[in-house]
Parts: sequence; C-alpha cells; structure tokens
Amino acid sequence: MSIRIMLADDHAILRDGLSQAFQQEEGMEIVGEAGDGHSAVERAKELRPDIVVMDINMPNLNGIEATREIQRVAPGVKVIALSVHSAKPCIKEIYRAGASAYLVKNCGFDELARAVRTVAAGKTYVSPAIGEVVVGDFMRAEEQTAPSAFSLLTAREREIVQLLAEGGAIKKIALQLHISPKTVEAHRLRIMNKLQIETVAQLTKYAIQEGLTSAEI
Repeated sequence: MSIRIMLADDHAILRDGLSQAFQQEEGMEIVGEAGDGHSAVERAKELRPDIVVMDINMPNLNGIEATREIQRVAPGVKVIALSVHSAKPCIKEIYRAGASAYLVKNCGFDELARAVRTVAAGKTYVSPAIGEVVVGDFMRAEEQTAPSAFSLLTAREREIVQLLAEGGAIKKIALQLHISPKTVEAHRLRIMNKLQIETVAQLTKYAIQEGLTSAEI
C-alpha cells in the first residue's frame, strides 16, 4: 500500500519538483498540496494523508503552528518539517508541536525519501545535519536558555506577530481572524509590552529571528 503524502509549501515550483520526485518513488503517492499554513491544516483534515511534508516558513500561519493544529484536528497524520535553516528554536518547537522529522532544505531528495519511509514506519527521523544541535541541547537540558516566542506568547499572539511582520494592516488582520480591530490593537500593544519592543520593524526582526516568519515572505 502506498504512502500517501501531502505537500505544504508556498512555492509552487518547489511543490511541483517534489511531486515529480515522489511520483518516481516506489510505494509513494502525492494526494494533495497546500500553499499556506491555514490551507495545510484544512487539507490535512480533509485528506488525512499519512504524511505532510511541511515548510516551516509558510505565510499567514507558519509551519510550526500549522503542525500543532494538524495534530489537533487530524491525529495520526505525521509531519515532516523542512526549513532553510537549522535554528535551535525552530528545531525544538517543531518537535514539540508534534513533527516526526526535521530536515534542512539543502538535503538531498534521497534523505527526504528515507525520512518519509522512517516516519511512515512509526519512527522519528533526525537529520544528520541537525543531529548535533538536538543531542547537544538534550545534553545541556539543565542549562538555562533565553525565553522564546513560544514560551512568552500565546498561540493567538504568535499568529498576530506573524501577520504584522508580513505587513498585515490592523483592519485586514481583524477581518482574517474574525475579531475586531480594537482586539487586534490590544493584542499588538500587549505583545510589544511583553517583548519590550517599540516598533513594528523591531517586531518583524524578532519574528524572523524566532522562526515565526521569514524575510522572503
């Protein structure tokens, strides 16, 4: 029986390339695609693939939050995360969100296919490229680290930080999240107080550093 895979990435050309590559792999099939975090959650809930290959830097809702939501609405669906970098906060949080693997995007397709087979077999895959980071972090578990966005902010606050960093206006964000502009503004002020940040430019820089969005979006 084939491993049913869904691709979640905001770059259509990358989805097309991965789709063609997976179709050449024996025992694998592509059952769907998504171009942003929210649609990734909805498509995963609808299609119930075996595995979602998820880009972390997704617009509107990043891959970490999308992974967490997929685990809630479609339990049993496994997530393999892809990222352009190996920042420690992203690695820790994507596994905490429920991902079964994390690969850096410059890996070869052979490694991605190997990760798919490993995860489909019910195991967790750790890429050699990030293995030292993960193991080193566990070895220093007692070491105190600086608070991250994932410990300081609520899920809603992280969502608003991402949308603000991606250039969303208050009214547009309110419409998208089905809340009032006053509520969005209240969240924004609370977030800036929490983070001791004074401008949206600083907030955007913070969002990129914490892996909530990317400079390319």
